[in-house]
Amino acid sequence: MRYLTGSPSVSVPIDAVATGSTATAIATHDHSKKKVVTIMSSLYSIWRRIIVFNILAIIFVPLGILSFVLKWGDIPTFVLNVCAIIPLAKLLDYATDQLSMRVGETIGGLLNATFGNAVELIVSILALRKGELRVVQASLIGSVLSNLLLVLGFCFLCGGLFPSDKSATLLDRFQLLDPDQANLNIGLLSVVFLGFIIPAAFHIASEQTIGFNPEEIANKTLSISRGTAIVLLVTYIAFLVFQLYSHRGETRVVSEPVPDVERVDAHATVIEEEEEEEEAETLAIIAVGALVCVTVVIGFCAEFLVDSLDGLAKQASISKTFIGIIILPIVGNAAEHVTAVSAAMRNKMNLVITVAVGSSIQISLLVAPVLVLIGWMIGQNLSLDFEIFESVVLFVTIFVTSTLISDGRTNWLEGWMLLASYVILAIAFFYTNDVAE
Repeated sequence: MRYLTGSPSVSVPIDAVATGSTATAIATHDHSKKKVVTIMSSLYSIWRRIIVFNILAIIFVPLGILSFVLKWGDIPTFVLNVCAIIPLAKLLDYATDQLSMRVGETIGGLLNATFGNAVELIVSILALRKGELRVVQASLIGSVLSNLLLVLGFCFLCGGLFPSDKSATLLDRFQLLDPDQANLNIGLLSVVFLGFIIPAAFHIASEQTIGFNPEEIANKTLSISRGTAIVLLVTYIAFLVFQLYSHRGETRVVSEPVPDVERVDAHATVIEEEEEEEEAETLAIIAVGALVCVTVVIGFCAEFLVDSLDGLAKQASISKTFIGIIILPIVGNAAEHVTAVSAAMRNKMNLVITVAVGSSIQISLLVAPVLVLIGWMIGQNLSLDFEIFESVVLFVTIFVTSTLISDGRTNWLEGWMLLASYVILAIAFFYTNDVAE
């Protein structure tokens, strides 16, 4: 049942308001005794809540390690460690959420921002350390494409065709989202595109000048990339301040027309569905321990995965560009895919935008600049000078996504459009050859 809330302590069912029985519809919070959380109950919650992913991790993590140690071959090593990282990413996500509930909204938001793309960051740092600059660049672009086209596409498609609310017919079924939040995210992605295209445009323009020096152009492009990375990182910090402090909690979604509610407080907000506030199921120390352990295991699996990239590219006859843009982002975002699609089917479109588009923003404004700066520190000249084809694809992706979500409503056909776009790009990148680094 959907509710109108005028204050944190009172909830009024919409049906009751419409029938004039407001007085009998007032609900108060249930202050019944809370469940005591112990170490054993914490461990049980971690196991029970994501039991499928835990079972997959138990199976594939040892196999991934054995494949590397016993030298089963690059292709088995890559596949098994991919299968190991996917459930580990879900476990990392669950532990982060549980810890966020314990430490408060502000620090929790920072934790989600930090660990939200931990898998991509770990894999990219290891690839960067080994000099796989092309794979790192491709994975950055690929993560944005995967979130905006693949994840968002599946969310719109599944949310439109298979919603948990079966009352709407297939012909008139659509979902509403907050256009202000969507437009803010699209605006940030537009800034990202500007930051990503400038180094490439400078490089191309400089090569048209008379008597150009390739080495000098490369050094200037690298300097522009590093300066841009610092600006993008500061922009991300400003975005966090905007979300967590200055404009916290201002966005809202109205999922359907509201009856006449003149007798209700003017500041009442429409809530999508009745939902009790979530409470942490694990102790903070258990959540921290899970974060540390899972991050370490992901580090080992990612190390084995990166070591197998060269052999995989040669034996499977696929380019590192395709591996970085298509395969690795799907691996890194697999847990988020499940979360976002589940949220879409429950009509939680704000959460969908936060997971899909917000993850793209984290990759672009946080992970990419951090990798450029880390490369600077360890002597790896990673730049934001992407291939022109990749820059064009990024622009078209942002354009298509912004066009579909700017009106604040979505349907399953729009999801199909995004998925079709992603498949077209995957086909194109499959036939793309690697360029000399």
